[in-house]
Amino acid sequence: MFTLKNRGSQAATFSLALLAMSGSAAAQSSDALINKLIEKGILTTQEAKALKAEADKNFTAAYQTKTGLPDWVNQLKFSGDFRGRYDGIYADNAALVDRQRLRYRLRFGVTANLRDDFEVGFRLASGEPVGNFGGNPISGNTTLGDNGSKKFIWLGLAYAKWTPIDTEEWNGAFTFGKMENPLTFPSSVVFGKDYAPEGFAAQLAYKLNAQHSLKLNTTAFVLDELSASSKDPWLGVAQLHLDSSWAKKISSSVGVSVLAISEKNSLVNDGMPNVNRGNTRQANGAPQYNFNPIHTDATLTYAVDKFPGYPGKFPISISGEYLQNPSAPTANEAYSVGFSLGKSGRKHQWSLCYRWQEIQADSWFEELTDVDFAAYYQASQPNSGGTGGCYTGGTNVRGHVLKLDYSPYDSLTFSVTYFLTELIHPNPVSSASGASRVQVDAMWKF
Repeated sequence: MFTLKNRGSQAATFSLALLAMSGSAAAQSSDALINKLIEKGILTTQEAKALKAEADKNFTAAYQTKTGLPDWVNQLKFSGDFRGRYDGIYADNAALVDRQRLRYRLRFGVTANLRDDFEVGFRLASGEPVGNFGGNPISGNTTLGDNGSKKFIWLGLAYAKWTPIDTEEWNGAFTFGKMENPLTFPSSVVFGKDYAPEGFAAQLAYKLNAQHSLKLNTTAFVLDELSASSKDPWLGVAQLHLDSSWAKKISSSVGVSVLAISEKNSLVNDGMPNVNRGNTRQANGAPQYNFNPIHTDATLTYAVDKFPGYPGKFPISISGEYLQNPSAPTANEAYSVGFSLGKSGRKHQWSLCYRWQEIQADSWFEELTDVDFAAYYQASQPNSGGTGGCYTGGTNVRGHVLKLDYSPYDSLTFSVTYFLTELIHPNPVSSASGASRVQVDAMWKF
């Protein structure tokens, strides 16, 4: 126990103890109180550190007593979000009926931070079933309808994470289970936004100096487990990014990724959720070509000190990416270019983003890309396992994406997204495949 110099300091101790007993919001208040006491000369910096440590200790003991949690649980955190959506699809081809749907996505998760640098978490999520496989792997949307029928809730995340390295220069972590995607890309060309991979990931970060840091991600993701075969398909990725701060207002990120899918002949249509289209398929429904593409990306950001109608610094970013799959002789490239103005998520912040992207048919595995970036097949692709008259995402699609976000409150963000897309190679060749799509969202986070 440390001693304080005067009654003012003793009063501070008593106040901080009360704040610590009342929860995490109060902990922020106790930090503010400590800073104020330092400013007024009531506490020295050393005394403040000791006082905060004792307040934290008192809070931890009280929290464990009240909740009954074991003493190796440092923190239990609840989080989630709810998104309501209007989704309108309007096609150039008269054979496709225009659709107007009301949809929602609900997610709720729990994270436990443990001693010895461990973290365990899970998240429940809405979603619609795909055959006998469970929920849609690349979408958490649920469509309102069917006379108020009860809706599905799935296990969206279930993982354990260990961070044995955490210093000023180095950080290293290992994750096992069904996890948030640890890989980062400028767009959804490679992975849909709701895709939660399953398997193992290792992350290593090294701070070269005050301006530059390197980040290495390696993964081994399970795509399917076959009870009658030893040829299970896996996805392995090695991704390296250099993040740089060149000046007070200028930053950049440059990355290269090597991706490889094993046992592509096991990726048959009836072996996993058949949500998207695009790949050239063999007679048995397996992809014709292997997938081992190389992906490169770059982002440059400039922060303006002030911008009309925006609180704080205003970020302006441009980005691009390119992917090439050498295993396919043609239709083996994907790329996107775009910009973003601002960043939403805090009160009165907004953003405007535009992106053009093209995902050629055999550049990447169709079942991993964004389900919303879609176009119309008047006739089914050969061996695709689908039917004609289908508006679907996947590969073999190109087009524009424009999105406007505004956050009137910290907890609420409104969004409008517009897609203008078409198939690169329509089926039949002369058919109209273009479509426009409007999504209007309201999302509350908690």
